[in-house]
Amino acid sequence: MLKLTKKADYGLISLKHLAMRRDSGASSAKEMSEAYRIPLPILAKVLQKMVREGFLVSEQGTNGGYRLARDPATITTLEVIRAIDGPIILTSCFNDHGECDLSDDCTVREPLRKVHEGILRLLDSITISDLMDETGTSGAVEPPRAFASGLTVLRS
Repeated sequence: MLKLTKKADYGLISLKHLAMRRDSGASSAKEMSEAYRIPLPILAKVLQKMVREGFLVSEQGTNGGYRLARDPATITTLEVIRAIDGPIILTSCFNDHGECDLSDDCTVREPLRKVHEGILRLLDSITISDLMDETGTSGAVEPPRAFASGLTVLRS
């Protein structure tokens, strides 16, 4: 089962929150924590990481908080997940070494590579702006048929 970590989930939730309120000023970590029942210490760490990665800017002061540093249409779910969790690895075949004990005799390596690349392409095609479209009619591509019915991305 492919899972998003809670931190990646919280990062996407907060980016969507900030994108939906772009014209309303900055939002505080406390405000987002209370709105989505996210533990404040974890959310604060995620938000700080997203500032370091260039997704957000942090503003100090009475009306301070966080704002998007980029247009939400240019921030993909893939880059957010990678920034928070590191590389997405479906199986050991697709790590830095690219080898496992079964590599020479493996009959599913190539099909799994295609699934892995399809997942990465799908995540790269979905932007924060797409997440704001509650109707489900955004410009995001449909998942490839090979895994559209069997892939479930769950929160851990």
